[in-house]
Amino acid sequence: MSNEQKLERLLQMKDQARLGGGLKRIEAQHARGKLTARERIDVLLDPGTFEELDQLMIHRATEFGMDEQHFLGDAVVTGYGKIDGRGVFVFSQDFTVFGGSLSEAMGEKMSKVMDLALKTGAPVIGINDSGGARIQEGVASLGGYGDIFLRNVMASGVVPQLSVIMGPCAGGAVYSPALTDFIFMTNGTSQMFITGPEVIKSVTGEDVTQEELGGAIAHATRSGACHFAIDTEEDTLLEVRRLLSFLPLNNMDNAPIVDAGDDPTRRSEDLLTIVPDDSSKSYDVREVINRVIDSADFMEVHAEYAQNICVGFGRLNGQSIGIVANQPLYLAGVLDIDSSRKAARFVRFCDAFNIPILTFVDVPGFLPGVAQEYGGIIVHGAKLVYAYAEATVPKVTVILRKAFGGAYDAMGSKHLRADMNFSWPQGEIAVVGPEPAVNILYRTRLSESADPVTERAELTAEYAERFANPYVAAARGYVDDVIDPRDTRPKVIHAFEMLRSKSDSTPAKKHSNIPL
Repeated sequence: MSNEQKLERLLQMKDQARLGGGLKRIEAQHARGKLTARERIDVLLDPGTFEELDQLMIHRATEFGMDEQHFLGDAVVTGYGKIDGRGVFVFSQDFTVFGGSLSEAMGEKMSKVMDLALKTGAPVIGINDSGGARIQEGVASLGGYGDIFLRNVMASGVVPQLSVIMGPCAGGAVYSPALTDFIFMTNGTSQMFITGPEVIKSVTGEDVTQEELGGAIAHATRSGACHFAIDTEEDTLLEVRRLLSFLPLNNMDNAPIVDAGDDPTRRSEDLLTIVPDDSSKSYDVREVINRVIDSADFMEVHAEYAQNICVGFGRLNGQSIGIVANQPLYLAGVLDIDSSRKAARFVRFCDAFNIPILTFVDVPGFLPGVAQEYGGIIVHGAKLVYAYAEATVPKVTVILRKAFGGAYDAMGSKHLRADMNFSWPQGEIAVVGPEPAVNILYRTRLSESADPVTERAELTAEYAERFANPYVAAARGYVDDVIDPRDTRPKVIHAFEMLRSKSDSTPAKKHSNIPL
């Protein structure tokens, strides 16, 4: 065979590999409203930057007729490329080949790009569209999952790991996404679950559809497993690109500086009126966030889950920051089990990847109730305390209104190593609010009063004047400055600029023991 013939053979094999499971299966994939594995990579990466690896690898199974069914590349496309000019590694499962089921060879391909990502310090993006373990390969397939899980753990906190669910992701397959930093799902076409509807029906008798059980909306609103639920595959992949623009490539890097053309000295008159004078009235804390960050470019994370706390990414004078804010629009911004977990995990991600944390506080306390206590609010609330105390990145906190009880401590207080703590003049920092404080402190006096209504009102006003303000905390140095709300943006920008050279550490240890 001549060199020319050998080259022609190679080109034919690569053409065959690019067809995946063949034209009919590609048409079936499109009929489901889904892109193919390669089409997804084309949307995700900068044009012309994808370099494919292991395009000619095939499975090694021989049982159940598998020795007669081979597809070059098997059921995953792997390689590396660029997003906004920065290197990333990617694997994209191919549902047109054996339903995307994971084989030993497929696990090796995915493990290889994860190893390269760890060696080179680049993010890993996994696009999942798979029926699960390849039954014909038995334990070899399960071993492939185990190898991937190990690499997820080794890469955790070293390089960002993003999972994109664009079809089924069932059984053991779900644990790889669960071990990564962020999960994206596409509405209507993606599902995640440990056991499917049929198994649940046979074991528990419960009737549930795949979408109800493991669809994007279910995980975005109920389980919290999904961070972003987006309508189309193209939009999902574009949001992956957007998220990466806020992140560094690895834990030794800094996020890119992006000039939004927003004046760092800009004041906002609106901040005088967004927070109501009546502390019992609600408002949308995102209105505060958008007026402080650059060009109102806020990428909210977990937007539909535990909505009493708001987390996400923005920029201040071009620098990426993580934002944590109580949301008075939902449950008065109270901290509960789900919001504590949500915020704690976000804080720990930011700390792992050198992203400064800006905290906006308006919290009436932790949510009371039997369900919360039995559900473990003590342990889950401790996660938030732990995350803030452990974090060594620059931390700036702004108290907008209420900061009551243990929730004051948990929300980035000076006592948990926050670097700069500001308060607006309407800040109320106390163990409890004025009304419950009066009811506790003056219970006997009020029970014996001739006019308890009037006396209660007078005592409440007196308590509020003495304690429900930021000045007692400021007098002790727990608040570094009480600021004009209009100056919030320049104040926090100056604080983060001052903290850019911050160096802090925790005692030497093998690892911490966060209250999981």
